[in-house]
Amino acid sequence: MRIKAHRKRTRLGKDKRRKHHHFEAKIFYNDGEVFARRYADRKKAVAFAERQRKSPVVKLARVTQVS
Repeated sequence: MRIKAHRKRTRLGKDKRRKHHHFEAKIFYNDGEVFARRYADRKKAVAFAERQRKSPVVKLARVTQVS
C-alpha cells in the first residue's frame, strides 16, 4: 500500500478567490477625467489601452497589474 504525500497548506488555505491576476487599463483624458477598466487577461487590457490611445482626447493610457 502506497502512502500519499501531504501538501503543505498555504496561508490562504482553500481560498479560491485568487485564481489569476487582474490588470487595470487606466485612461487619462485631456480634461482631467480618468476612466479605468479591469481585465483578467493582460492582452485584452493592452488592446483596450491601444485602441483608446488613438483618440485625440486621450492624454495617456496605462496598464497596471492590480492583483
